[in-house]
Order: sequence, then structure tokens, then C-alpha cells
Amino acid sequence: MLYDMIIVGGGCAGLAASIYARRYNMEVLLLSENLGGTITTTHLVENYPGFTSLSGQELADHIIDHAKANDVQMKIGSKTSKIIKEGDIFKVSSGKETFEARTVLLATGTTYRKLGIPGEYEFSARGVSYCATCDAPFFKGKSVIMIGGGDSAVKESLVLASHAKDVTIIYRGEKLRPEPINLKRMEATPNIKVIYKTQLTEIMGEQSVTKVKLDNGTEMPTQGVFVEIGRIPLTSMVDELGAAKNEKGEILINVMSETNVPGFYAAGDVSDTEWKQAIVGVAEGVKAAYMAFEYVSAQKLTK
Repeated sequence: MLYDMIIVGGGCAGLAASIYARRYNMEVLLLSENLGGTITTTHLVENYPGFTSLSGQELADHIIDHAKANDVQMKIGSKTSKIIKEGDIFKVSSGKETFEARTVLLATGTTYRKLGIPGEYEFSARGVSYCATCDAPFFKGKSVIMIGGGDSAVKESLVLASHAKDVTIIYRGEKLRPEPINLKRMEATPNIKVIYKTQLTEIMGEQSVTKVKLDNGTEMPTQGVFVEIGRIPLTSMVDELGAAKNEKGEILINVMSETNVPGFYAAGDVSDTEWKQAIVGVAEGVKAAYMAFEYVSAQKLTK
């Protein structure tokens, strides 16, 4: 079957695009390893219009239900490995299958950036974690470290603080960079402290993490290391497509989510948009669906 649009990615951006594409009466297929995306690991969402406060999983569930109500065809569970274009047709390899479409939207999001220090890999899931929302309950009454200085690191530290005995944020910079409201919440949380201008050089332990080494040569006891230092865009599947990327590997898009490849669009955290927010990704996905509809309509008229 030749689809009008294949959407690769089941987060907010991809799901929003699928809703609009179906409302344009397009034949749509959404491919994703899982549904919900990064937002599902967010403890609380309080800046998405229409919802005063809800968990990231709850927000994702609302959008998933909306997509299903519009009869979006989905194939969940397989990883998309390659997207190419032959003539006017895109070919998308996912798992052991290859699907064809007139247009494609990439909304695969990102993966966690690693520290790249000794012990990080060895103690992954044994004290090293990249998701406080997922793993904080396992550290009840324990001492933990959060690595990072952005808004995500501060929000994750607040989640940790509700479970752990104490949380130490270690940041290489001189000043944290969260949203003001999250900074106030952190400063009002007595079991969170911050160490500036410091980096980890090694994570150590036996069966699990017991301590870390700092760049000043000292060792610090801890039972958990949480890492929130940014994300890496998942774009390797379009290397053969020729889609333009920036130095971070993000797909370059214009204000209507178009790339340099006709019929190929990108939305959400995988794009080069500076401000990574669920609502921004949703808007980019919706614009991509509209542009795909225009593109497909022109193709069909021509033929």
C-alpha cells in the first residue's frame, strides 16, 4: 500500500500530526517503538494549555486516545532503521518490513546524553539512571546525585527529593538555568543542595554505586547518580536521505516544518527548533501534516 503520509515517532509531535493528517482524510501510518514519547517521563506538566496540572503520562494518554479516535493506523514495537526516497516515493524500513509513502514526518525525538566516564556503563541500572520520574522510588531514604544545570535537571531533582534522603546537584557551570518557578521550588526544598564548577570523573562501587570521584580529586559517597545533561537527536535513519542537519545532528526545518528534501518533514525534539517543549512539537507536527496534505494534493493533481 502507498500511504499519503508515514509518521515516524509516537510522541506528542507525531501523534498531533497524525490527528490532523487524518482530518485531512489522508491515508496515514504511524510507526514507533512505543507510544507517548519523552513527555511520559515528566513528573508534572503545568504549562500545557487546557490542563492546569497533570502527569506527563496522563497528557500522553489524552493525545494517544485522540489519535485513536481519528482511526490513525499504528504499528508499534519496531525500530525504524532507514528512510530513503526513490523518485517521488519514500521507503521506510521498520523492523523486517518496508513501507511506502508520498510524504514522511520524522518525529523520533532524542535519547539521553551520557557522561562518558568510567563506571557509567558498568553501573547503568545499578545506581546510574537517566530518569528520576522512572527510578526515584528505588532510592527512598538514600543519598543521590543529580548531574546537570538546566530546567530538566532541576525538575528531576525535585522528584528525587520527594523520595531520597538528600539530593546533591553537581553542575560544571557557575549558575543553574531552570525556569524561575522551578528554581524557587528547588531553593525551598531543604534536602537539595548544589555544588558548582565541578564535574564527575568516575563512578565507583561493587554490586551497585557507592561513591563518585570529582575533578578536584576528592571522592563523594552516594547511592545513586542521575544524569540530565541534554539529549541526542535520533536522526541516523535519514543519513542516506540527504536531509540537512546542524552540528548537533538535529534536522533543519523552516517555519512550516519543511526540510530541504521535498515531502520530508521534521517536528519536535528531533528538529533544530531552539525551544524544546511539548506544545512546540505539537505545533510543528500539525504544520507538517498541513504541508504534507498540500504536497500530496499537488502530486495527485499533477498525475
